[in-house]
Amino acid sequence: MTRDAHPRERAVGMEVYASDVDGVGGRLRASDVDFRVVEREAFDTQPVDAPTGDYPHLVLRVTLSGWDTNDYARRLSDAIGISRERVSWAGTKDKHAVTTQLFSVQGIDPEDLPDVDGADVEVVGRAGRDIYFGDLAGNEFQIRVRDVSRPENASAVTDALREWGGLADAGNHDGESKVAVPNFFGQQRFGSQRPVTHEVGLAIARGDWKDAVLAYVANPNEAEREGTREAREVAATGDWQAALDAYPRRLRFERTILHKLVENDASEPADYRRALEALPENLQALFVHAAQSYVFNRVLSERIRRGIPFHRPVAGDVVCFADADAPDDLPVPDPDRTQRVDDRRVDTVARHCERGRAFVTAPLVGTGTDLADGEPGEIERAVLDDLDLAPGDFDLPGEFDSTGTRRAIRVTTPIDVEPDDDGDALEFSFALPSGCYATTVLREYCKVDPLQLT
Repeated sequence: MTRDAHPRERAVGMEVYASDVDGVGGRLRASDVDFRVVEREAFDTQPVDAPTGDYPHLVLRVTLSGWDTNDYARRLSDAIGISRERVSWAGTKDKHAVTTQLFSVQGIDPEDLPDVDGADVEVVGRAGRDIYFGDLAGNEFQIRVRDVSRPENASAVTDALREWGGLADAGNHDGESKVAVPNFFGQQRFGSQRPVTHEVGLAIARGDWKDAVLAYVANPNEAEREGTREAREVAATGDWQAALDAYPRRLRFERTILHKLVENDASEPADYRRALEALPENLQALFVHAAQSYVFNRVLSERIRRGIPFHRPVAGDVVCFADADAPDDLPVPDPDRTQRVDDRRVDTVARHCERGRAFVTAPLVGTGTDLADGEPGEIERAVLDDLDLAPGDFDLPGEFDSTGTRRAIRVTTPIDVEPDDDGDALEFSFALPSGCYATTVLREYCKVDPLQLT
């Protein structure tokens, strides 16, 4: 038996929960200190006095409060007087949190660092290159959920997740229970307040550039401010100049698109494509990645509904073997080392999965993605057919193009859940590999409107 998720979650493909136990309720981020994240890095540095010719990048460990990673990088570069492109990091963190992460800054010395409110900076050393996403092994979380209504249900959720994830017979780890959850892409992937990035990406993959533009600049959402909703309603009429006049200046990406539409008179499909291509390259790619993530979430939801295990393969599954360079306590799959599982190999590969040496996967569909066989492949193809998509549709121009990959469908972590001293909150402590979302763990425990978890 499966339990339906909140309508906002179903809209981004997270259609069910893995556990059927009532949640504890509650909400996140009453204050920044309620959500603490510390990066687990995989990046080597030299002493700070290493020669700058060989090691031009100064490496910093920065604890931020009230800062989005991108905004802090911009503030830091502006204060130093350098290009923003000389500041790099491994993982983007949310503004409403206390976060600790590495930054690298090219071509500066420690005495060049400015004092920035809300930023505690430790100079770690020097490096020969900048930091990038692959240098992030994972994140450690300490999260306080306030206003819980059923705190006593936490242990029942833990037991349910252990059983669902094939961990019921596994021992505890230093007093913590290890749980498993579906490796969904969280609400943040699609836009917490207005989840539309996947709708834009789906339209792009189908070659409907005008629909992609309308999904982004029109398409009002009840969670937005009234003025923003009104501007989107004007955009829905196709009067681009009127929409540009109505749009708040703070929504600079929408305004960028509208400027381009006004400039080109938007009479041909290519004009709409050019308008989207006026956006930053990372945002262009994000649209397609969100579409892939939506397909992935839909596939996982259907697998849960059918009761197909996540912790071991069935015939037809594609598994990835573990990345040998990942930390032992934060294992991740190596998508370049895959194997298709047939009837003869199911039990052998299942033992590899049970030992953390292999992972059952689902596709982030793209031009180079091989779909599974058997019932898993049937699910993948049914989801794509329902969305009128095929892997070849991701053969797209420029930054929209994607070859795809495969991603583990389950993530596990030791978790500690303790009542807060005040009695109206729960403290969660756990760690996840890079690319996994803390909210995918918390949604199983809380079972609330995802807006309460953002």
